[in-house]
Amino acid sequence: MAKVIMVQGTMSNAGKSFVVAGLCRIFKQDGYRVAPFKSQNMALNSFITKEGLEMGRAQVMQAEAAGIDPLVCMNPILLKPTTDQGSQVIVNGEAIGNMPAKEYFKYKTKLIPDIVKAFQKLESLVDIIVIEGAGSPAEINLKANDIVNMGIAKLVDAPVLLVGDIDRGGVFAQLLGTLMLLEEDEKERIKGLVINKFRGDKTILDPGITMLEEKGGIPVTGVLPYVKLSLDDEDSLSERLSNKEQGIINIAVVRLPRISNFTDFSAFERIDGVKVQYVTKPEELKFADLAILPGSKNTIGDLKWLRESGMESSLYRFAQEKPVFGICGGFQMLGEEIFDPDGVEEGGQIRGMGMLLTKTILREKKTTVQVKGTIEKQEGFWDCLSDQAFAGYEIHAGETMPSDGGKSLVPVVMSCGDVCGTYVHGIFDQGDLAYRVAKALAEKKGVTLKAMNESDLKAFKESQYDALADEMRKYMDMDAVYAMLREAAI
Repeated sequence: MAKVIMVQGTMSNAGKSFVVAGLCRIFKQDGYRVAPFKSQNMALNSFITKEGLEMGRAQVMQAEAAGIDPLVCMNPILLKPTTDQGSQVIVNGEAIGNMPAKEYFKYKTKLIPDIVKAFQKLESLVDIIVIEGAGSPAEINLKANDIVNMGIAKLVDAPVLLVGDIDRGGVFAQLLGTLMLLEEDEKERIKGLVINKFRGDKTILDPGITMLEEKGGIPVTGVLPYVKLSLDDEDSLSERLSNKEQGIINIAVVRLPRISNFTDFSAFERIDGVKVQYVTKPEELKFADLAILPGSKNTIGDLKWLRESGMESSLYRFAQEKPVFGICGGFQMLGEEIFDPDGVEEGGQIRGMGMLLTKTILREKKTTVQVKGTIEKQEGFWDCLSDQAFAGYEIHAGETMPSDGGKSLVPVVMSCGDVCGTYVHGIFDQGDLAYRVAKALAEKKGVTLKAMNESDLKAFKESQYDALADEMRKYMDMDAVYAMLREAAI
């Protein structure tokens, strides 16, 4: 049986995902077969496995840290918000429908057998499983039917590390308040406290740590520094949004209200001299060299927002001089019309932006598949992608065809002048496609970027996981962590 340890947090964005990734990397470096697990994930960032199954992107990042292929059993339940009060429910990689929050709250305990089965499959493949919780275990209104925090910890008999975020302030109240709201048997599961994202001189913090241990009765296992790394998880958008730096090349990603798969653009952030900003106002486009329309969980709703906010007209003017790229929902918006005969989103039809000669018909059945091939000859600026190998994955509820009446589907990558679109998520993660685009932007602008190649990008990503592990080894009591490991109960 695999050994298990669980990482829970005092709140969302406390850094659970990175702590899990760091532990996965450390265990891998120490010679163990290790895998991440999150019974239920709520995120709009998702990934398609080789089998065509959908899972949370954070567990993909953690699997990379562990040095193994992502498997849907690492994330058996994925919730993708469709409205403020409802989500699409994905079980074992396949959508079973949309549910309002209240309905799902009553339904979710029926998914426990699916969670157990997924965990058992993962347990047969590895030596150690690092489990991630969601939100906080002290959300007392949700504890009755919990399947992702203490509920899963009890199910598999996992010891718990509790992570608090000092960067937001009030970390002692976070940790002690969480402990106070737990049942006694739940509190007994917590074997160590972790203070995350610390900046400054730790000696100033020491008196508080002493008092925290006295009042909480649980040792502080680590004080992890604030480390700026280029790694993807569902909470990382919050940090990206604050970036307003300008570089040699500037890329503007339109921050749609229901933006999904923003990790598609991480490859650009790894290129020296390139800055990516997430924008919501027309005036923010003026400094950009490339505008990107990302994926969306509600294409029609976000297209209406583009219109109402003035971003659509600004993007149209932008495209007269500079390139525009759309992925998935953004690709659909760039076309001439979107039809929704089955009411997949809002029903009816809507005029598109008319920047690509396409039309899209939304369908209930989702396309979920990994794809690879060679990009066909492209027009204008996007000739920089012509004849290049690509790989990625598609997740969309719709078919896109030429708007001239042709019934065949459009090519994987399609351009019209300097406007281009694709359904392929992660297309810039492979090879040197991101650098090719950045280099072409630099040539168009009359500036120069530092040379980079595919091996540089792969090595960079690996270096980030190693750097995370190095920092955690320095500031986490790994002897104590190893002592906490316990064999799973199932």
